[in-house]
Amino acid sequence: MKFHPARNADDESAEQHVTDRGEKWTPRLWCSFLSMVAALELLSCSYVMISIALPDISSHFSTNQGVWVLTSFLLIGTVASPLLGKLADTHGKRRILVLSVALSAVGSLVAALAPAFGVLVFGWALAGLLSPCLFLVYSLIRDVYPERSVAMAVSISTTGMGLVTIPAPVLGGMLIEAFGFRGIFWFCAVVLVVLAALIRVTTDESPVRLTSRIDLLGAVLLGSGLAGILIAVSLGPEWGWSSASTIGCAILGAGLTVAWLVSARLVRDPIIDLRVLAERTVAFTTLSSGLCWALVATFSVLTPMMVMTPDDLGLEYGLGAGSVGYAVVQVPVGLSMLLGGYAVGSLVRRRTTSRTMMVTGMLLASAGCLLMGVLHTGLAPVALFATLISFGCGIGYAATPNLLIESVPARLQATAGGIASTSGNIFPAILPVLVFAVLNDSHIAKVVDGTTYYSDTGITTAFVICGAVGLAGVLLALALPRRTTEKTEDPASPQGITPVTP
Repeated sequence: MKFHPARNADDESAEQHVTDRGEKWTPRLWCSFLSMVAALELLSCSYVMISIALPDISSHFSTNQGVWVLTSFLLIGTVASPLLGKLADTHGKRRILVLSVALSAVGSLVAALAPAFGVLVFGWALAGLLSPCLFLVYSLIRDVYPERSVAMAVSISTTGMGLVTIPAPVLGGMLIEAFGFRGIFWFCAVVLVVLAALIRVTTDESPVRLTSRIDLLGAVLLGSGLAGILIAVSLGPEWGWSSASTIGCAILGAGLTVAWLVSARLVRDPIIDLRVLAERTVAFTTLSSGLCWALVATFSVLTPMMVMTPDDLGLEYGLGAGSVGYAVVQVPVGLSMLLGGYAVGSLVRRRTTSRTMMVTGMLLASAGCLLMGVLHTGLAPVALFATLISFGCGIGYAATPNLLIESVPARLQATAGGIASTSGNIFPAILPVLVFAVLNDSHIAKVVDGTTYYSDTGITTAFVICGAVGLAGVLLALALPRRTTEKTEDPASPQGITPVTP
């Protein structure tokens, strides 16, 4: 089984252009680099800030479905990433990058002005087009930056992802206190408009063009299928599990998902190549890393909700911290995730296998979730266990690209990476919806001024579910090959691959 990118008549001249690039960092290049890194930082920052704003959003619109703000963002990122990646190959990476940032700005504006919860969800879903910028930036740097600077530029842009999660809670809290939750959406809209203009003016267009097929049908089927199933699960407690609406959404979603599986086997270039996913290492790496990110997404929603719950409601777990006070918990959480990534880079270079690191990371994250479920009545234990979860997830996140590099044949690494990236959006979109479906079904303690508060048993149950997901990730990681035999079997595989440190 071999995969070869289609080439056109312009490929040779494009490659020659790449080799003829300058070797100096000019002021224009620095501006380009900083603007693209800022876009990636905003991608990370926005998720943290919206998680903090969810209690206010849910209270304002009197809904217990606030998790859909984040889920819609991730679902759009899931289906848009492979489509925009292929459009970028065909029409130019800068053009698609600027378009993605601009449309994300429009989505942020819609969310900022939203008169109803559904409109806000739609707007922030459109803002999810910021997700494909992650790989578009890396690819554009590779194509147009000075050749000697590519490695450094990619490394800095990668390690920068996450640094912003340290001050993000403080910034988010300040925006919420000054302007309400809409202040976060206005902030994103303004910053994105500025970044789109800067990237357009300061960044050269990639000369590389590849001809590829766009699986639009597959994207629609996959996105709609998942959305249908998640709507049924999310609204089942409100509609009734046996109601026609719940059953109809579940059947429609399942049918569309099956239709996507069929189309993926028939289409030449499917949105997710099931033949590659069938490879043992790709499958277990994708699943374990997807569960890792699902833990990050779910605990990122649960923790601020728990910490910011008023302490006078008699719910045992409420700490009464404001949006700014939550930074006391989030700052060490963001820092520990970065440290987890650097730990992988250091230990893998000392011959510790990425498989071992993935197992270790998921074990730590699972232990943190289970401990959080049992002990969450004080700021100190909550901050400690949240830091443990984040550190474990940081290790798991950093182990993923190293697993792919070590174990997957070179000819499959790009496709496998795309599949792993897609799972990094799908699983985080699914798990929070499932957890809140359980909470809304039988663990609502009280509703005060439109805000839903859950029982202490519900909080425990939610973190136990997360702990179980972490243990599932451990088992999947243990199923990975102990030795990376796949790489040595492929004569095209490069030698002396350097481990990746996010």
